[in-house]
Amino acid sequence: MSDGNTEEVWEEMDTRSRSQDSGGEYSDGNEAEDENLQNLAPEAQFEAAVRNHGLERFLELNPDTFEQTEFPTAIVKAVQEMWQTWTSGPEGREARGEAFYTQLFDAAPSLQIVFKSPKAVMAMRFMTGLGSLISVMGKPSALFTTVEGMGFRHLDIDVTGVRAGFFREALMDTIDEGLGENFTLLARVGIHALLNYAGSAFCFVRREYAGRISTILKSWSIVQKANIEEVEVNAEGEESGEIENAEVEHVENVKVEESMQDTKTSGATMNRESGEKENREMKVPTTFNEMLLFNASVMGFGSSSWMNIVLVQWDDIVKNVANFSRLQEECDVMSLVLAKYKGKIELPEFKAVTLASLRSLLPQEWDSDHEVAWGWLWENVEGLLKNMLGKPKLQEHALERFFGNLPPEEAVMLQRQLFPAFFELAPAGQDFLKQSATRINFIADKVLAMSLEMYRSPRRMVEEISAVGLRHVGYAVPTEMFPPFVSASVALMQRFTTEELVVQAFRWSLALIAKILVRTISEGSTLVMKAINTNQKSTLKKAMDVCPRGQRASELLSISVGTQSISPFYWSIDSGALVCAQTILEDLLTIRADRDVYYYGCDHLFTRHPEVIQRLCLSAPTLLPTLLDGLIWRSRQTKEGMRRVNYYVKHLIQDLEGNVSPNLECLVTHGDPQTIRFPAVVLFSDILWSRVASYKFLASKIYFLVILAVFITGQCALFRHTGPQTLEEDVVMLTCRSINYLGSLPKLFISQIKHFFADIRNGDIGRVCGLPIPTYLLNFQESASLMLLCILVIMALQEPFFWCLSENYGVTQSCKAAEERKDFYSVCAFLAMMLYWGLLTDLAIFSMKISSYVLVCGRVAGEVGLFLIALIFLLLAFSTAISALYYEMPEKAGAAVWLEELTSMSLRMYPQDSYQWLVSSSVIITVPVCIFLFIVFIFMANLLVAQLAQSYHDAYSNMQGYARLNRASITATTVQAVPRKKWSAFLSSLRLDEQLEFNEGDVGLSGGIQVQEHANAHPVTEDIIKRFGGSTAPSAPWPREIAMEEEEEDKLGKLEKRLAKMVKSQTKRRREGSTSEGSSGPSMGSSKTSE
Repeated sequence: MSDGNTEEVWEEMDTRSRSQDSGGEYSDGNEAEDENLQNLAPEAQFEAAVRNHGLERFLELNPDTFEQTEFPTAIVKAVQEMWQTWTSGPEGREARGEAFYTQLFDAAPSLQIVFKSPKAVMAMRFMTGLGSLISVMGKPSALFTTVEGMGFRHLDIDVTGVRAGFFREALMDTIDEGLGENFTLLARVGIHALLNYAGSAFCFVRREYAGRISTILKSWSIVQKANIEEVEVNAEGEESGEIENAEVEHVENVKVEESMQDTKTSGATMNRESGEKENREMKVPTTFNEMLLFNASVMGFGSSSWMNIVLVQWDDIVKNVANFSRLQEECDVMSLVLAKYKGKIELPEFKAVTLASLRSLLPQEWDSDHEVAWGWLWENVEGLLKNMLGKPKLQEHALERFFGNLPPEEAVMLQRQLFPAFFELAPAGQDFLKQSATRINFIADKVLAMSLEMYRSPRRMVEEISAVGLRHVGYAVPTEMFPPFVSASVALMQRFTTEELVVQAFRWSLALIAKILVRTISEGSTLVMKAINTNQKSTLKKAMDVCPRGQRASELLSISVGTQSISPFYWSIDSGALVCAQTILEDLLTIRADRDVYYYGCDHLFTRHPEVIQRLCLSAPTLLPTLLDGLIWRSRQTKEGMRRVNYYVKHLIQDLEGNVSPNLECLVTHGDPQTIRFPAVVLFSDILWSRVASYKFLASKIYFLVILAVFITGQCALFRHTGPQTLEEDVVMLTCRSINYLGSLPKLFISQIKHFFADIRNGDIGRVCGLPIPTYLLNFQESASLMLLCILVIMALQEPFFWCLSENYGVTQSCKAAEERKDFYSVCAFLAMMLYWGLLTDLAIFSMKISSYVLVCGRVAGEVGLFLIALIFLLLAFSTAISALYYEMPEKAGAAVWLEELTSMSLRMYPQDSYQWLVSSSVIITVPVCIFLFIVFIFMANLLVAQLAQSYHDAYSNMQGYARLNRASITATTVQAVPRKKWSAFLSSLRLDEQLEFNEGDVGLSGGIQVQEHANAHPVTEDIIKRFGGSTAPSAPWPREIAMEEEEEDKLGKLEKRLAKMVKSQTKRRREGSTSEGSSGPSMGSSKTSE
């Protein structure tokens, strides 16, 4: 493993300066020798070119040595240009990689057993790895580090010289087929030497380091298993299920907390004078963290609390021991955290404590090999840390001082020139930045700020940078763009300062950020994410086909890098790739089965995204039908005209904690009458209504009915219009009215206050005619309740009984003050009575037919309103116009008179005799009256009928949906107030955790409700469950399903490729023919002359 004194991978300026200092951009001085090779045979040309460039040692593999190598500049340039040409073709990198593996397996079929991943995955990894090698081919230190890291990652593969030779020849043949004459001699020599260099390194690393790394990883896995078991034991009885997956990364936070707590404990133990009693009561350490801190206190290192900093990242360091790049990254971050430690740091102490702890935890497995391997690991880590100890603090102060003293105008200039400098160095980067200039300047400012924040808060910045990197996965940004960005940024920084420490600090920080971004993008760039960027269904299906069946749902819903994660499903929605989003949703909600297990992604979907219904309602409502249909399974078999149907609605009814799910409320807010009528929604909403909400709703309405009965009794049932009231009747009426005021006013007032302040607090403000009002008043029931509240207040203030009592007339309405207010009071009573009955229309939701009818009436009432407005306009227009003809009929002068006359005519209440008198009295007035009657009765009346018919037709198709929306709204509001105990009993009665049968004896999945429906309601011609034979291993992918459409696409694709080859061959023949004609032209001419 490298000693840590590696050249900066991300800085490209050194290579450029070396090439310029050598007298030309890519000059080796071997051009003359290369020109003399034209007359030699191909094999001789190749060998001669290798000798000319001093690469004889790479003619064959040499696994005995592995050291830094500097390739000639001309060779590097030729290889990089060849790679750019080969990979930039229309087929793409992945297709080139698959073609290579096809060539390799054809040449050496025995190599197929070495590769366990699908071909598409291998192709992506191979092209990425080879591209990284070629990009750093001109940097010896960076190439050495990259090849060494790849060698570590290939330790589990038996790399031999023969296999490496097959690999090299297959790749060169594939490139030769793709490039032809463009595959130059220098490129052949360079790629041949590079592959031999890498193959030799793989063999060397496997022989030298494989044993040590294997020992480290195996022993650490044993230690980690013990840690997980200890955590599970400690968590038992406190919170079940706290750790669901027994993996190391899920207990990282637990380990950190334990280590911090144990440090305090161990430190306190060392300072105790009477230590024997404490030692007897001390808990025996069982985890690595506990054992290390215990041994540190015993060995006299208890005050070295810096060990906790190392412990936080120690797990990642050990797991990535075979990946030197990641190991260096972890050590760089650790050095930044250690720079914040105030105290003396003695790194050899950690080695002694670690070895002692591992001996205690692995008493049976520990031997000299373990001692050597773990000592070797810490020596490498210590070497990397020593290179940075003391530097971060100086660099932070220098960078902080530079940004603090930078004038504002220069800061703006630095910010605005950052990306133009990058575009100048890497023009291809312009294709990936499509934002406005202000947005790009904002990003540049963030980049500059991150370079300083990396020193201040390294752990927080690692999390934030990882999140940014995952977002760049979705943007399909190639990792090749980051090194030139770092180089351009550093070169720009050198224009603004001559202080070397500032430039060094900026370079180191930005390079570390770029490393983290590249790692995050590389780890997160799965085939699924690449397919989503294309937004093609066929590409995504190919990517999903290689996923293991046990992890297929997880890979479609989550990509995790460290503690950060991104959802491919949500990303496809956010990026507008709805074709891929629908494909993912269909795949997740498809039931697949082998002989052992049923696989269904419903639980994965709602566990990963509990708010998926709300998200789809807001961002992608077109996907709701796909989701809701996927929650239903219908049997293909029928029995006695009935079909078995399973509705998997568990997550629509309850959330992950067992509380009321907000999904019904989201669907109501969405307000789509078609969505609410989907069978799955109808089933679970009806269950909630009939078994939970209806009783509570009816109980609240019983109180309202009692109040209405009391109101009717007090206002009209006992009131006598023909004679005086008896005292008993007055007492009953006063009592009923008092009960009505006391029973209605407080309840209505409290309800209005709650809704008002809730809307104000949440900012839910609507506008009616430009006036802002709380949105709850847009609901008829709430606005009617507010009007009823106001009218009841007025009635209480104008109550005749109260006025008579105030004037000492007793319980009666017969007093002067009461008589003055009776008329106004009776109008208020009329309005209140109408509002009471209007509020009672809520009871219509018990019947969908009645509720639909009420809603239809409400929707067509708008057309009647328009008719009335037009009628009023006509009445005013014609009444004022006819009144201007007062000299024709003086006895009916005035607009008010004619307004009354025309209104009577419109309502068909005008006497027939009056029409005859009008005609005989004045022909001039008769004409406008006839025109008015024609417009009202022939034009407007028929138009109203047509409007009502069309409005009813439009509303009829959705009236059931709107009725269900109305009931669902009341249901969603009512179930929120259900007591927890009653809700738990309701969930228990549904038995959602029991597995449902698909067919007789075929026990399937849980989380659903089974019902019987008529066989002809939804005909099913094929089994919805996709069943497969063969292996039942969760790690095996599902057999590929080739649909007819895909077969047609494949046929068309093959036809296009065949036609392209034919056109290419014909063009080549024509060129050869024209060349031959040109060369034979003079000889033919001379022969003709001689003849």
